[in-house]
Amino acid sequence: MKKTAILLCGLMLCVAAVTVIGQKKMLSPKEERREVREKRRAQRIADYEKMVDSIVLSHSFQFNPQTMQRQPAGPMRQIMNPSFNVAIWDGTADICLPYIKGYVQPYFVTVLNYTVTDLQGYTTEQTHEGWMVTFSTSLYSSSTYTFTFEIFSRTGGANLTITNPWYNAVEYSGSISQLY
Repeated sequence: MKKTAILLCGLMLCVAAVTVIGQKKMLSPKEERREVREKRRAQRIADYEKMVDSIVLSHSFQFNPQTMQRQPAGPMRQIMNPSFNVAIWDGTADICLPYIKGYVQPYFVTVLNYTVTDLQGYTTEQTHEGWMVTFSTSLYSSSTYTFTFEIFSRTGGANLTITNPWYNAVEYSGSISQLY
């Protein structure tokens, strides 16, 4: 009888221990409350926005294009080459982008491949969706190219518009990343 009581007591202790351990385990997404998941996602979004804001304010970021289009109504072209980007740091721009030139058809694609240190009128302005970063440079030519970045803090996406007095504007769509 004593053995049965001890065995029964030990079994109850094991069940109690398993219950306590089971309560401390991490809940799966199905078991977790909706409010907790939404709060965690909102915190991740806020952290990402802060990261994008700090990248833009550091004046050290990289634009990675995914599409380009001659304005006002040219065909949309995908950019698959990972070598194309615009890197900004310490008043310097390292530009490697395809660019559409031509006054009338047939337009032709060329590559802007420059590193310039004479960024004129570099401005960073906060908007309700993120940032507008603008600067001008001659790209070692007789005309001025104006670069306007529209950066969306919440999504990390960005649009770049390059304007020149002699050619139609070219708009790029892509993302912003930290420059390492």
